[in-house]
Amino acid sequence: MRTLRIAMAQMNPTVGDLTGNLHRITTWIRDAKKVKADLVVFPELAITGSPPEDLLFKAQFVAENVRVLNEIAQACRGVVAVVGYVRQGNQRDPHSFRPSMRTAGRPALYNAAAVIADGKVVGSYSKWHLSNYGVCDESRYFLPGGRLPMLLVNGTTIGVTICEDMWSREGPTSVYTAVGAEVIVTIDASPFHIGNSGSREQMLATSARDNGVIVAYTNMVGGQDELVFDGNSVILDQSGTVVARGHVFREELLVADVNVEAVSRGRMTYGQKTAWTRKAVLAVDRLVMKGAAIQKKKRTRIAPEIAEPLEEIEAVYQALVLAVKDYVRKNGFTRVVIGVSGGVDSAVTAAIAVDALGAEHVLGVFMPSPYTSRESEEDVVELARCLCIDVQTIPIALTCEAYRQALAPAFADRPVDTTEENLQARIRGNLLMAISNKFGHLVLTTGNKSEMSVGYSTLYGDMAGGFAVIKDVPKTMVYGLARLCNARGPSPVIPARILDRPPTAELRPNQKDEDSLPPYTVLDPILRAYVEEDRSFADIVEAGFDRATVLRVVRMVDASEFKRRQAPLGVKITHRALGKDRRMPITNGYRITRDETQLVFSNH
Repeated sequence: MRTLRIAMAQMNPTVGDLTGNLHRITTWIRDAKKVKADLVVFPELAITGSPPEDLLFKAQFVAENVRVLNEIAQACRGVVAVVGYVRQGNQRDPHSFRPSMRTAGRPALYNAAAVIADGKVVGSYSKWHLSNYGVCDESRYFLPGGRLPMLLVNGTTIGVTICEDMWSREGPTSVYTAVGAEVIVTIDASPFHIGNSGSREQMLATSARDNGVIVAYTNMVGGQDELVFDGNSVILDQSGTVVARGHVFREELLVADVNVEAVSRGRMTYGQKTAWTRKAVLAVDRLVMKGAAIQKKKRTRIAPEIAEPLEEIEAVYQALVLAVKDYVRKNGFTRVVIGVSGGVDSAVTAAIAVDALGAEHVLGVFMPSPYTSRESEEDVVELARCLCIDVQTIPIALTCEAYRQALAPAFADRPVDTTEENLQARIRGNLLMAISNKFGHLVLTTGNKSEMSVGYSTLYGDMAGGFAVIKDVPKTMVYGLARLCNARGPSPVIPARILDRPPTAELRPNQKDEDSLPPYTVLDPILRAYVEEDRSFADIVEAGFDRATVLRVVRMVDASEFKRRQAPLGVKITHRALGKDRRMPITNGYRITRDETQLVFSNH
């Protein structure tokens, strides 16, 4: 039986750390050689990390990325490697794939995959279909490619693609298939959001079936600013059946022997369809890997691992843990500080931080005001005991009174309102930032997506900090994460009363969130429809929600963009997060009037 041994390095690079990424890649190459792999594959932009963003405007950075590629090539003998990097173009692409315009004064750059064999770079593939939606803006930096490297490795023909080139019906996979490719290697840096890994695997399976090829998909893993990459690398046979799957949110080398002979038998039986012209097929560069033969007679067959997919809530939790771990580690911090209130948001944030960093690296600060309940204080003590974290108590009553006295002449006889409530939040924010300043701890904020969407938060108060862990987690899902935390270990870590008490900011007597907001079970579906799905007002009302409630929520969302723009970045876990995914203007006169069916400009 003719087989190909593929090793897929599901690695966690750091953006801009070219030396560190070089070390990671060469280490994985050595590991692939130890298992006698024919081919080792690395993720998209493995050398630079993803996304490199405007580092790509620095000519020295691009040149250094090429230098690192050449160092990797020198270390790569006895195995063929595919490595993601940034190529500075020489415009060899066919005219039909060249852009009509290019940014003046800058060389052409391509999101590319280098083919390495026998100590040198022997070919390169440049991504055809540039991602330009959601958090992706590749057209800002890259030009589309047009040539296709076809590899012959130990008798197996292999095509190379990047990201959505693989599942585009008008993409290179069909061209590769037309000229006899048996295996398609796809490299990617696809960030996590709920449901993405499942839909991604379905598209890969469809492409494998439609083209009658084996698909080996290698994805990046790790946190990068607000993104977290989930891994979930996978190999599917020509029928779309999973034959190997990597773990989620974990670095690893996934190794599998694939049956290439079955692809050839299938084509002899069923034939092969293609609509590609001879001109397109001429874009293929055939590369024979003569120096990469492996002594197969000394290999024993490897039984590939098929890791089980995670349940949705578990995947979200692990994404948040990895994102916190990498943001703290990659930015040079060692400890974090969290304002703990006795509420579910700060409790879940603390639990995530402990799992990411260890309890010894997490400091809680409890800052009671005159409105803080005895139950909140008791729950903070119990949370600290369960999580084994240190908690410092800094009362703010005297500070609040000092602020009131200082502001009394300016406020004259104006009545008490939300200003005094927000003073408490801002005092707490100042105290947390002072501790951060003195000890070098990173402040983790605790606001959730529901609050951030409608502006139920205080600028320079509870929004003050360096990283917003649950910024993209709706309040109802926060409770789901809390229950998961309690179910994961031998005993609960979040006190039951925190889950049972009505949520409250405790900034005035007997305050409840529902005094200012609709119930979260009502609010969150409306926010999902308006913020994540961009559904119209009429559509949301037709879905069964109260007109007045929808109008109120929409107005709160629209009026709070200025707050969100000043918030710390947070982890993306939904299809459309508050940040790069949703870029709304702050100065914006487009509003819904009381006549819910009419949209007009307003200067309010």
